[in-house]
Amino acid sequence: MPRAVYLLALGIFAMVTSEFVVAGLMPQMADGLDATIPEIGYLITAFAAAMAFGGPFLTVALLKLRQKTSLLVLFGIFLAGNVLAALAPDYRTMLVARVITGIASQAFFGVSISLCAQLTRPEVRGRAIAVALNGLMLGTLLGLPLSTVIGEHLGWRAAFWAITVLTVLAALATLVGVPRIERAAEGSGLRQELGAFRNRRLWLTLTTSTFVIGATFSAFSYLNPILTEVSGFATGSVPLLLIAYGAATVIGNTIVGRLADKRTVPVLLIGLLLNLAFLVGFASLAQLSAAAVLLMMGIGLVGVTMNPALVTRVQRAGNAGPLVNTVHSSFITLGIIIATSLGGPAIDTFGLRAPLWIGAALAALGLVTLLPDLKRLRDSRTTPAATGVGAAQSRPTTNESAPA
Repeated sequence: MPRAVYLLALGIFAMVTSEFVVAGLMPQMADGLDATIPEIGYLITAFAAAMAFGGPFLTVALLKLRQKTSLLVLFGIFLAGNVLAALAPDYRTMLVARVITGIASQAFFGVSISLCAQLTRPEVRGRAIAVALNGLMLGTLLGLPLSTVIGEHLGWRAAFWAITVLTVLAALATLVGVPRIERAAEGSGLRQELGAFRNRRLWLTLTTSTFVIGATFSAFSYLNPILTEVSGFATGSVPLLLIAYGAATVIGNTIVGRLADKRTVPVLLIGLLLNLAFLVGFASLAQLSAAAVLLMMGIGLVGVTMNPALVTRVQRAGNAGPLVNTVHSSFITLGIIIATSLGGPAIDTFGLRAPLWIGAALAALGLVTLLPDLKRLRDSRTTPAATGVGAAQSRPTTNESAPA
């Protein structure tokens, strides 16, 4: 595996840690910015909305640059936003800072995944993407608790300064360790990038990603109150439980990465079926502490960890260019927005188990979006080998489980 792939993971880790930091420091930030807890919660929504809707436009603006240069520019934009957050004198300034960092983060994810595809052979591309996306998993496992500890002991601004230092280190590592790929090798003109979106199948694969991640975040976004108020855990034990959840995501991501290239659609099918079962089980048995922990870790194992398979499927339906990957990240973020937007009102009406049922419904919808690919996969396996050259040539585009 090229060393550069691990460096891309470091950059993703820095940005994911910034994404999650607000969730861990809500009371401190509310006091420091003279705001309410709900207003601090809107900073999370603003970050996600900026990612979903602003990231693709920034990616388009950078298409003429080499991808390594784009990454360094994005580091600069992100760094400016993060420093502004650390210095923010009031809530409005913080809101602007979160929008800036959200837009830069989304574009960074898209360019990083595209560059990861350029750096590796097609047969190991899914595994390489999994390595890069371990930055996301480690952001959950380590970034969130570490930034929370720093913020609790040294003040919330110190957490943003720590992320600033991490960002500088990641940028320097990228500058030194990531090779420069000529644009001609990348083949990412705007017309070519936009042409991929004429494929209706690409839009269906993007929708699957929205439902997969939405289902997972319906549970993840409300784990703290569910575990304490329904499952009966003490508040002090929640960080340890979240670390266990994060460890499950790292394990699951590694497994899916090894299978994503050759078994793309079957992996997604099994992952969605298991996630549906875990979500229904969690919603039904949340009052039992042991069952709640096991089912929570099951969601971590097969939820967001589907990302390598999701990315592989999207790149096969579209291309491996930065715009397709950034728009894909936007659809993933849209799943988070849907999950959190539906979860809050549902809790007010039906109680804390409601987001788990919403997650189960989103997982079921994700299974529906897989049906056309499952049909193509079945047809390709049942087509006799002797049907002619035309059938043989069609298999790489219809069988998602074949290597790219």
